[in-house]
Amino acid sequence: MKTGLNHYLKTFILWELLIGLKLTGRYFFAKKITVQYPEEKTPQSYRFRGLHALRRYDNGEERCIACKLCEAVCPALAITIESEVHDDGSRRTTRYDIDLFKCIFCGFCEEACPVDSIVETRIFDYHFEKRGEQIMTKEKLLAIGDQHEAQIAADRELDAPYR
Repeated sequence: MKTGLNHYLKTFILWELLIGLKLTGRYFFAKKITVQYPEEKTPQSYRFRGLHALRRYDNGEERCIACKLCEAVCPALAITIESEVHDDGSRRTTRYDIDLFKCIFCGFCEEACPVDSIVETRIFDYHFEKRGEQIMTKEKLLAIGDQHEAQIAADRELDAPYR
């Protein structure tokens, strides 16, 4: 009998609504956190997956061996690779394109690469102004890799125990 009376009383005074308003009021009067984006940036994980880059070895030779595993594993079919065999018998890419409008930034290409050639950097603020600029060519990818190699290597070092 007591629980029935308690139930009707809570229903009459809208107990669940008061609990919700209490929670809302707690956050309504709390200090707000706002980031002024271009000047301030929030912390980023070293595992963030942003713009792609192709890496080189220390001697300047590109790492990609044209195995095409990244092209095969890409669920969005965003990667296109063409290759040729050099005189010394090594295989290298002649074309390595990534269409960023197709890419879903899943990181499968990065995981499939046996030589750690293709990586996703922490770069997230980029834009395109003309049609076709979203296609990242081999030259663009190598330039990004050269420019951000220090950050990429540091992120790889942090992630080494988990690989």
